[in-house]
Amino acid sequence: MDLERYSKQVLFTEIGEAGQRKLLAGRAVLLGCGALGSVLAETLVRAGVGHLRIVDRDFVELSNLQRQVLFDESDVAERLPKAVAAAAKLRRINSSVSIEPVVVDVEHTNVLSLIEGFNLILDGSDNFELRFLINDASLDTGIPWLYAGVIGSHGQVMPIFPNQSACLRCLIERVPDAGSTETCDTAGVLGPAVQVVASLEAVAALKFLSGQPEKVARTLSYVDVWDGTLRQLNVADLREKSDCPACKHGERLWLSGEMGSRTSVLCGRNAVQVSPTERGELVLEDLAARLTSAGEVQFNDYLLRLSPHGSPFELTVFRDGRAIIKGTDDLGIARGVYSRYVGS
Repeated sequence: MDLERYSKQVLFTEIGEAGQRKLLAGRAVLLGCGALGSVLAETLVRAGVGHLRIVDRDFVELSNLQRQVLFDESDVAERLPKAVAAAAKLRRINSSVSIEPVVVDVEHTNVLSLIEGFNLILDGSDNFELRFLINDASLDTGIPWLYAGVIGSHGQVMPIFPNQSACLRCLIERVPDAGSTETCDTAGVLGPAVQVVASLEAVAALKFLSGQPEKVARTLSYVDVWDGTLRQLNVADLREKSDCPACKHGERLWLSGEMGSRTSVLCGRNAVQVSPTERGELVLEDLAARLTSAGEVQFNDYLLRLSPHGSPFELTVFRDGRAIIKGTDDLGIARGVYSRYVGS
């Protein structure tokens, strides 16, 4: 393959031609394509990572555009799923990279199939339940992953090499209690913080995928762009010091489905995602016909949107039966709205 596209990257001696060819053969799976994920996806596609699978459950909204760099107002108008909109942009950026969009909610029943055959798992998520599920799946398969998160003006990144370095539960034993930590609803998110944290995650990914995992520092990096501070905590011996139930004793609470919820509040959205007990394949055309009398209905190949008459809620229903109920952050109310219009 002609490497002219990547000539400036090849000139960087730490990558060189050999590293670039390994990047071209690399396979990464990105779980979540919001703020962090969109920056990360663009960076890796421009760098020439050969195959990128983008998995995301959500669609593009106007409030995303402040920090989610792959999307624009036309994606909002077309009500496109983030994975689909991202893939379309990325193919225009680098047509030689294989980009695979997947519009699903990552959960214990599908996570292993979603990551199978990939070299690296990239964290683009916005919640701890998914991160703990990724951690379990990584430990179970041996596939490394990069943990990252950002809130307000600060964020953190940590590489996780299963059964070699500290895992997420070595660092955080369980999902933080509700109200105990900042969220994007309470602290917001600055675009520059997203860019910096995603760049730190991307550098670690480039080291790994160019065949240099030993150069990925076993550190927890914490950055605050507003204060202008960067701190790094050496976690190289954290696994040995901890008695981690996951990586030391084989506990897989999230992968087994024992932990985790099928209903979740979406950060910063005044919205709740509701998933059916049994997943199936909805025929959106049939659902649209059934709901026409209930309110204003719009749909495309990926989702259906209902604005019920005289209701403060808006429902976005996906083909897999999931729905995002906008207009409430109360789980019980959201489940009731779902049951009324979609079914139990």
